[in-house]
Amino acid sequence: MHMADALLSPAVGGVMWVASAATLAVCARKVSARSEDRLVPLMGVLGAFVFAAQMINFAIPGTGSSGHLGGGLLLAILLGPSAAFLVIASVLTVQALFFADGGLLALGANLFNMGVLPCFVAYPLLYRPLAPAGSSRARVGFAAVVAAVGALLLGATGVVLQTVASGISSLPSGPFLALMLPIHLAIGLAEGLATAALVLFLAKARPDLVASPVPVRRRSLAGLAVAAALVAGVLSWFASPRPDGLEWSIAHAAGTAELKAPESGVHGSLALVQATTALLPDYDMPAAKVALEEESPWPEVNAGKSFAGLVGALATLALVVAAGFALGRRR
Repeated sequence: MHMADALLSPAVGGVMWVASAATLAVCARKVSARSEDRLVPLMGVLGAFVFAAQMINFAIPGTGSSGHLGGGLLLAILLGPSAAFLVIASVLTVQALFFADGGLLALGANLFNMGVLPCFVAYPLLYRPLAPAGSSRARVGFAAVVAAVGALLLGATGVVLQTVASGISSLPSGPFLALMLPIHLAIGLAEGLATAALVLFLAKARPDLVASPVPVRRRSLAGLAVAAALVAGVLSWFASPRPDGLEWSIAHAAGTAELKAPESGVHGSLALVQATTALLPDYDMPAAKVALEEESPWPEVNAGKSFAGLVGALATLALVVAAGFALGRRR
């Protein structure tokens, strides 16, 4: 659900930047006030894992579309909302800067739709009431599915509202919303099942990762780091080549897969910045993109994608850990 700059006006994009930046400042203050430096390595490793997991698009049967794990709800369950938002913000920032996944003007909107809504709406209002402490495995699974669906539908609605308020694209609001909601309902069901499976697995195999009073062991962190490396370096080959839910909705509503952003003004300046910083656009080596055929094989055994995934996971890990220890030093 990464929005591109072509969907947003500078005014709407700026408002979303302010809203997300204010949330980020509040979360940083809350995390800084916690005297739990042991949380920082876990935040970093989970950030690397979520970055890697977002590279794996899964096909939505019968639609020609695909989706991927958002990760905001999973992080909120494991870390709490404030720390989770710091981590997902790091993931989305690395994606936008180094991989051109989501626009720089749209980064504030993406932080809001994929971070604020799952962490501060779906998690406290849906997941926690449905799965209080000591809940059965069935209740945890049910709560994860309901919360994931709620977060995806809220995020999809946010994308449509922000696009309509911007008024710079040719997307008709009614058909766009009618396409976004059903496809993200299906993606939300898949994400909820994946989130429930991960939480229940970790609760049984590595209880120190989900029980906050228990110190996180190095073995658990190492296992999670290895899992992130495997997902980024190998499982990313099996990602579905189909367009994601947002791209699919745009293509059906506007009749074209990509919308062009204005080439001047704020859009042009930010596009130039992103072209400079995005060293691995589309999660691949730039030279490899030239040699791609019209239809890539599946699975796509691609060393460039593996390299990009590992670099992105490490960059996310480094950014989260640096931010976490900076907050601890300030405390």
